Formats: sequence, structure tokens, C-alpha cells
Amino acid sequence: MITALIVTHAAFGGIALLSATLAVIFKKGGKQHKGWGRVFFYTMLLCSISAMITACLPDHESPFLFSVGIFSFYFLFTGWRALKYKEADVNLKWDKALAFFMLVFAPVMMVAPIFMFGVINIVQAVFGGALLVFAIQDLRLFRNPEKLKKNWLVQHLSRMLGAYISAITAFIVVNQLVPGIVGWLLPGVIGSILITYWNVRLGRKNKKEVV
Repeated sequence: MITALIVTHAAFGGIALLSATLAVIFKKGGKQHKGWGRVFFYTMLLCSISAMITACLPDHESPFLFSVGIFSFYFLFTGWRALKYKEADVNLKWDKALAFFMLVFAPVMMVAPIFMFGVINIVQAVFGGALLVFAIQDLRLFRNPEKLKKNWLVQHLSRMLGAYISAITAFIVVNQLVPGIVGWLLPGVIGSILITYWNVRLGRKNKKEVV
């Protein structure tokens, strides 16, 4: 069963990486972008869930793998939910519940290796810190429905790209394309810079349209 889960996880991860790449390439909002985006969402969702299940099985317990699964799931879920934010009467019950959960889980994720193994896991600490920042950001945004509706596209693409970066990171680490901790953190650093640049451009475009 464990072998089947690992193989399934790897298969879904490969499909998720390919479909996300195609979704990024095709025109945003177009039929092909939406189609490949759906494939990415469902395969990445199954990839995250299978990682969390595997991390809880006997002789395969891994708090780190479980945390990475939660990390990927958070970006994927919030990116998908952002599509609903453009609606006037969107129900944010589950969005808020997940954000509040992350307020608790993220600090635990950061300090757990210290209590369990007596060491600091830099990757886990960085990922946990990122989760904490985004959870706080989301809860603040949920208090402002107008701003939430206005920024739905930024939220959608930023978070889905975050999930895409998770898939790229997994591919790099599993295939040892970049050694050590660099392989875990470098894709996130580069991706964050690109996402920030894109968000700035989108913000300027929105201002021009308003004027």
C-alpha cells in the first residue's frame, strides 16, 4: 500500500507539474488555461493529500513531509478559492477556518523539529514562516470585502503560482538537480521575485484602467 501511495504521489506530481506549465503558457482566462488549470488543481490536490497520508503511515512517519503537504495544499486551496472572491456574496467560512488553522499550525511547523529532534530545520522554518505571513495577510483581507473582490486575480495567480513553485521544488529535490538546502529554497526565492514583479505590473495596469 505504501509503495502504491508513493508511486501514485509521484505520478500525480508529474502530471501537476506538466499541466501547471501548460496553464502558465496559455492565455490567461482562455479555454486551454482553464482546462489545464483544473488538471493542475486536482492532480496537485491528490499529490498533497497522498504526501500527508504517507507521512502518517507506520515506519514512514515524517513531520517534514506532512508539513510540506500542508504547505502545498494551502497555496492550492487559496488560489482556487480566489476565483470566488469576485462574487459579491462569497461565503468565507472555510477560507477563514483554514487561515486560523494556519495561525496555529505554522508556528508548530517552525519549532517542532527543535522539540522532536533537537535541531532547527531551516526549510521547515522558512515554509512555516511563509504560511504564517500569508495566513495573517488573508485574515486582514477578509475584513475588507471590497479590496478582496478587487484583488481576486492577484490572489488567484499568486497562490496558484505558489503551488506551482512547490511542484517545481519537489521535482528539483527528488531528482537532485540542485544539491542540499539550496534545492529546497532557490525555486521559492526566484518564484517570489517573479510573482512580486507580476503583481506590481498588474497593479499598475489596474490603476490605468480605473483612470
